[in-house]
Amino acid sequence: MLKQVSAVKELLHVSTAPSSAVCREDEQKRVFDFCKACIEQEKAGSLYVCGCPGTGKSLSMEKVKQCLVDWAKEAGFQPPDVLTMNCSSLTKTSEIFNKVMEKNQPGKKVNGSTSPLKHLQNLYSQQPKSLGSKMMLIIADELDYLITKDCAVLYDLFMLTTFPFSRCILIGVANAIDLADRFLPRLKSLNCKPMVITFRAYSKDQILRILQERLMAVPHTVFHPQALELCARKVAAASGDMRKALCVCRSAIEILEAELRESTSILTSDKELSQQKTAPTCIITIENDIVRIDHMAVALSKAFRSPTVDTIQSLPQHQQMILCAAVKFFRGGKKDTTVGEVCFLYLK
Repeated sequence: MLKQVSAVKELLHVSTAPSSAVCREDEQKRVFDFCKACIEQEKAGSLYVCGCPGTGKSLSMEKVKQCLVDWAKEAGFQPPDVLTMNCSSLTKTSEIFNKVMEKNQPGKKVNGSTSPLKHLQNLYSQQPKSLGSKMMLIIADELDYLITKDCAVLYDLFMLTTFPFSRCILIGVANAIDLADRFLPRLKSLNCKPMVITFRAYSKDQILRILQERLMAVPHTVFHPQALELCARKVAAASGDMRKALCVCRSAIEILEAELRESTSILTSDKELSQQKTAPTCIITIENDIVRIDHMAVALSKAFRSPTVDTIQSLPQHQQMILCAAVKFFRGGKKDTTVGEVCFLYLK
């Protein structure tokens, strides 16, 4: 049973990519249709994908990338060159243009006086020497890094899609939902306003469906249905972050795992007693083989607990009383006090 539990933990790991990105079909279709139109028309374009963390953006882009390459082959188009990069891993933000140039012209060395950005701008300003040159799909994940570090790089990156002979299909992926308000006016003035697709936080039903889809690979029941629903409801109300839901479920499994190990050790160490009389609490049955509501409740409390509350609860009783005395004093509307006044309330 413990081996089966370990297998389920692996399935629910954040790094384990599911076979399909469920509950994001509409968003994926919009991104795919946009890229497909760019390839059919041989026209550059830019797209901004935004949403809170854990809403399936990066996973959806991976699925779209694969679908686009497969479609291009079947439809008789040249599959686009694909460059996927995480902007947070760049040593310098301007390195992004190095990567684009290397993908566009492998082995090409740039003149020392010409920057990679300037080289790309010159390249996309001239008629290509060979007809039917490939389009290039650029997926820039964690675009927030460019927004916070160097906005000029962000603008220059989107500007690459506006040159007359540009072959770039740029998809910027970020957590900053308010980029539209902060940066789109400037991008619009530069004639490179991207299409915006927002990934909204997962709802309770969506989180529940995704968890159930992942667990379908397991031949036996691992979670009590109400335990999964409790997790989905709590995470949806807090953030809608699917990664959080997966971490909570793994934590609940670890609690069950600890129980099973304890039960196994009790049975092993007390063989004589188990032969004479089997204690119901020590039997590993179908009912206590699964994650129950109480397991999930403990896992949720660990995941969503406040560090401040934990600190207060760990204080000795008299220190808690002093803290309560101070809170009571300041609730009266006073902005400052003396140690003597707090001490008086503490003694009282």
